[in-house]
Amino acid sequence: GTGPAFAQNPLASYGVVGDAVPVPLTLAPGDPERGRAVVADHDTARCILCHEVPGLNVRFMGNVGPSLAGIGARLSAGQLRLRLVDPQRANPSAVMPSYYRIEGLRQVAPSYRGKPILSAQQIEDAVTYLESLK
Repeated sequence: GTGPAFAQNPLASYGVVGDAVPVPLTLAPGDPERGRAVVADHDTARCILCHEVPGLNVRFMGNVGPSLAGIGARLSAGQLRLRLVDPQRANPSAVMPSYYRIEGLRQVAPSYRGKPILSAQQIEDAVTYLESLK
C-alpha cells in the first residue's frame, strides 16, 4: 500500500492459525447491526450477489456461493474472519474477493488496487453479525 491515506490507516496485521484468523483486527468489538448493513450492502461488500442470507429482507440474492443460513453454528469467529480477510487461503478455488488482503491479488479493479474493500472494523462487524446466524 502506498499514498498518504494508507500511511494514516495502515492495515492491521493478522495471523493465520489453521483455517482461521483467531485474533480480531480491531480493539473495538464488532457491532452486529453495522455488520448486518455491511453484509446487506449492494455497493461495497456485495455478499448478497453470491450468498443467500436469511432474514435480510433483500430481493435478488445470489446462489453462486453457499447459503449463509446457520453459518455462525458451522464456523468460528476466527474461521469467518479468514474467509473475509483472505478467502483463497481457506479455499484456493473460491471466487469470492479478498475483502482485506491486498498483496498478491490478480484482476483487481483499478479503484481497489492497494487498498482493502472493507476496513478492519467492517470486517469485525461482519464477523459479529455472521456469528449470530445460528
